[in-house]
Amino acid sequence: MLKGRNISFANPDFFWLFLLLPLAIVWYIFKQKEQTASLRFSSVKGFTYNSILPKLKPGLFILRLLALGAMIVALARPQTEDISTRTKTTKGIDIVMAIDVSSSMLARDLKPNRLSALKDVAADFIKKRPNDRIGIVAYAGEGYTKTPITTDKSIVLNALSEVTYGQLEDGTAIGMGLATSVNRLKDSKAKSKIIILLTDGVNNTGFIEPQTASDLAIEFGIKTYTIGLGTNGNALSPIAYNADGSFRYGMRQVEIDEELLKDIASATGGRYFRATDNESLEEIYDEINKLEKTEVEEFKYYRYEEKFRLWVLLAGGLLLLEWILRNTLFRSFV
Repeated sequence: MLKGRNISFANPDFFWLFLLLPLAIVWYIFKQKEQTASLRFSSVKGFTYNSILPKLKPGLFILRLLALGAMIVALARPQTEDISTRTKTTKGIDIVMAIDVSSSMLARDLKPNRLSALKDVAADFIKKRPNDRIGIVAYAGEGYTKTPITTDKSIVLNALSEVTYGQLEDGTAIGMGLATSVNRLKDSKAKSKIIILLTDGVNNTGFIEPQTASDLAIEFGIKTYTIGLGTNGNALSPIAYNADGSFRYGMRQVEIDEELLKDIASATGGRYFRATDNESLEEIYDEINKLEKTEVEEFKYYRYEEKFRLWVLLAGGLLLLEWILRNTLFRSFV
């Protein structure tokens, strides 16, 4: 189908008929020469005919050509096309993002610090998942639900922006964070349930062991992606409090229980990732976004409005005008 800016033509092959118009013009010129008679006079004195009508008579033929062109356009069937779409999510995913908010997340090996870098990347991830339900769990020495799973991304993004250090007792209770996340998903009816668990340390507190929480995830069919966050070697991290209550920073060895995170991911059918800087953290979330696809069906509806009638009327009007002129003003001319 040939398409213009707003017009499409259902039968564009009819435009080939325009090639006949030059042939018609040649035929008209040849015919006029055959029909024109000539007489010779010794003098033209006495002939005072000043009418311009004979010079305008070829306009009748031009009207016929324009009518023929309009009929060709009508045969090509011009029409406007209106396309509407409707999407249907056929396989939604429920996702809980479990975020470590212990004091070590304020380390500055990522810019401006680990927690701020994570929140920026996580916000982009959320915006790329318009058809999924997403919830947020924060954990340190204990875990709690920041927001339950919801399709309202404004609520999720607002909750993410409010995730800060100091809301919980300090520590790294990986088992508590994972168990709280499982609790948010265990009653979900979604075909796919995902936890993205991020930490920058080792499990050192909490009354639920990580292995126990991992077994719960397996029982409820919840896949867990784990992310170890922190540079290799030493990082500028909080080491003590100043007199005004602010943190004093110093170099500290980065310790991440990678074996535990790998075991959790492997047991639940997920994957373990290591992020050592802002770029690798962003790449990890992009990779998870690609791994967990939501199936969406898109239906397109086409509505056509025929526009050929206007061209038929134009052709008819031109032919009628030509007939009237031929039988009135130009009636006395050959």
